[in-house]
Amino acid sequence: MRGLTFSTVFEAAADAMILADDAGRIAVVNPTAQRLLGYTGGELEGVTVEMLIAPRYRKQYRYYQDLFLKRPAKRAMSAGNELIVLHRDGKEMLLDISLSPVKKKQQLFVLIIFNAARRRLDTEEALRISEERLRLAKQAAGLGIFDYDFKRNIVFWDKQMRKLWGKNSENTVSYEEFVAAIHPEDREARQLAIEKAMDPASNGEFKAQYRIINPLNGMECWISAHGRVYFESGHPHRLIGVTRDVTEQKKIQKKLQLQRDETESILKQQVAARTASAIAHELNQPLAAISAYSEVVLHALGSGSSSYSHLKRALEGCVEQAQRAGRSLHELLAFLQKGELVTERSSLTEIVYEALNVVYNDGYGRFHPVLLLQENLPEVRCNRTQIQKVLVNLFRNAIEAMRNLDSPDLTIITRLETIGEVEVAEVIVQDSGPGFDPNLMKRIFEPFFTTKPTGIGMGLAISRALIEANGGRLWIDANAKPGAKFHFTLPFEPS
Repeated sequence: MRGLTFSTVFEAAADAMILADDAGRIAVVNPTAQRLLGYTGGELEGVTVEMLIAPRYRKQYRYYQDLFLKRPAKRAMSAGNELIVLHRDGKEMLLDISLSPVKKKQQLFVLIIFNAARRRLDTEEALRISEERLRLAKQAAGLGIFDYDFKRNIVFWDKQMRKLWGKNSENTVSYEEFVAAIHPEDREARQLAIEKAMDPASNGEFKAQYRIINPLNGMECWISAHGRVYFESGHPHRLIGVTRDVTEQKKIQKKLQLQRDETESILKQQVAARTASAIAHELNQPLAAISAYSEVVLHALGSGSSSYSHLKRALEGCVEQAQRAGRSLHELLAFLQKGELVTERSSLTEIVYEALNVVYNDGYGRFHPVLLLQENLPEVRCNRTQIQKVLVNLFRNAIEAMRNLDSPDLTIITRLETIGEVEVAEVIVQDSGPGFDPNLMKRIFEPFFTTKPTGIGMGLAISRALIEANGGRLWIDANAKPGAKFHFTLPFEPS
């Protein structure tokens, strides 16, 4: 290094520096060192460096100075890297000291650099405390940490991750080996979540739940993963995140869902039984009267002895009792549906997402939703809870119909449609299942008609009633292929 260049760097350095000859006498002190030690200008020139060291550390200083002079090379003064140095006023300072050889005009000089050891020690202690807190937090939460390097196609993982995956490998593993432990049915959904997070237009957030199969014992467990993709020059670089074993939580959710399903089934059966009982009670008497009048007419016609007026009275009795049965049925339905409908301004897109979340939480997660939701669709006027129930029922029916498919797709469309001269919001729910037999399709909305072994046939009938109560229509597209395709409409919020 040339003198001018060295002098410029030496004077401008942020570190405290002293240049001494091979006898230990100070040749020059830079401004940072002057401020650190409390001296000015050339006050230290010619003074030995040893005089700046606290007396009890001078022997240690001479020892390391002799080692340095025998083999000049950059090195720290001690294993601990610090010595006590004296300020001009006698105050002791704990400093890191390192030595480096510098040759000027064939003469060996020693460049001595001082750094505040306390700052380093405080930083190291803060780092140690932070790492300990992170370790305790990880341990308490059962978290595993992973770092997926996209370019090198490897995953860095910690001890907890290796334990979950049943691996005793090093800190890294190939991505293929990492994915091999994931349940085959869950790999596609997890990969879609990663690809979504890798999209530069997204916020990079990654969320997924999937099963892994431990190769050591064959045990299956559920993993919840949460992380973020980091980008370099607009390209995805790595995915860093945490995982947690949520197997027990999934078991509890499944148990609760079974209990909810059982309770809902019992409730539906009770509702159906009570409704059927009420209908039978209301219709029994008029039907019995119609039967009696009809027998009179048949007997009279068979004997040939009845007069016209006698037949007329019998037939009028049949009509009257039939009308009575109709009135009783309408009154019963009005009673069952009584109550004022509470509606509100609602976003149809939000209701669709809420219904999907309900279906996911109920364990109907094995399908691929294709969402074609019209942007800026005006708000609708409806009872939010009732429309959500309709969507949940349509989604569940669709997923159950696609249960035996390898790649089930559920397409959900929202759009503005004009019926007559009135604009309405239309929702379309289409699955990729086997669809309905044309003969059965005519009865699909009939109460108590069902194609399910354990169904009671009230879901679609109730759904149609709820949509109509909210001012819309619900129907099935008879020509849809593949699968079943349901439509319903809702009125927009008046402007």
